[in-house]
Amino acid sequence: MKKLSICFLLLISLSVILSGCFAAQEELKTVRVAEVTRSIFYAPQYVALSQGFFEKEGLKVELTTTWGGDKTMTTLLSDGADIALVGSETSIYVYQQGSEDPVINFAQLTQTDGTFLVSREKIEDFSWDDLKGRVFLGQRKGGMPQMVGEYVLKKHGIDPHRDLELIQNVDFGNIPNAFASGTGEFVQLFEPQATIFEMEGIGHVVASFGVESGHVPYTSYMAKQSFIAKNEEVIQRFTNALYRAQQWVYEQPSEEVAEAIAPFFEDTDHDVLVQVIDRYKAQASYKPDPLLEKSHWELLQDIIEEAGELKERVDYEVLVNTTFAERAMSQ
Repeated sequence: MKKLSICFLLLISLSVILSGCFAAQEELKTVRVAEVTRSIFYAPQYVALSQGFFEKEGLKVELTTTWGGDKTMTTLLSDGADIALVGSETSIYVYQQGSEDPVINFAQLTQTDGTFLVSREKIEDFSWDDLKGRVFLGQRKGGMPQMVGEYVLKKHGIDPHRDLELIQNVDFGNIPNAFASGTGEFVQLFEPQATIFEMEGIGHVVASFGVESGHVPYTSYMAKQSFIAKNEEVIQRFTNALYRAQQWVYEQPSEEVAEAIAPFFEDTDHDVLVQVIDRYKAQASYKPDPLLEKSHWELLQDIIEEAGELKERVDYEVLVNTTFAERAMSQ
């Protein structure tokens, strides 16, 4: 009888533990995130997912890749997502269209441009003057990569529309293939294509647009003002998890980071992942914390203004909320 009682008590204890586990799972708050593209450039985000940092904050993140800034912002504005990961310039464009519910930047993920200048020929002592009179395969007009590209060229005394032959009519997804097929003597490429081209001998990285342009809020997390007002705790937990991931990326060797994000890049070789992560870490493209700084915001607008795409400058305090980042960093 005594043995039966003990067994009964054990069964009750086990059921309580299991029910507690299921309850904990049910308590996870679902957050829908739309990312502008799938990129190693966003490594901290995938680390937060793979290492369970969001779950530890009580969040279940549903990630969708929306492929393009316009589509990402449309998804957010139409309530197809709660949070968007996209270039901060999109929040400015929405605001300038007279939105009654502006999109607010609350956490920054990357702080440099993510593109590199790739030369078809190997150049030992590269100078930006080497671009003069050459054929340059650039990015889409009006897009952030192209605006940064032109900003850097002008910084080095090069008029992108007079001093070289600038090609801008190739679709973003076809730029690598166009260069590989013989178009252009120089090309502006994202990773991992720049590293892959180096490995295959198709091209050679000679400069980084991210290093040359300086720190900008190149990619940030944002949400509609109304959503943030109603879900402050969710935004805080999300930012806490992100900050932990940002720190983890810099604390761990690139091999470990590559292992952590590999499930999100099944078609990319491990060695390529490691090299790309190394390159982005070396130039501090991954922001080590989620705080969007005012100087970064102003430089972003300088670049957009220089490209002729900015109707009017928007004050930092209007579209940036640093409360959640500051709290996450102070814990």
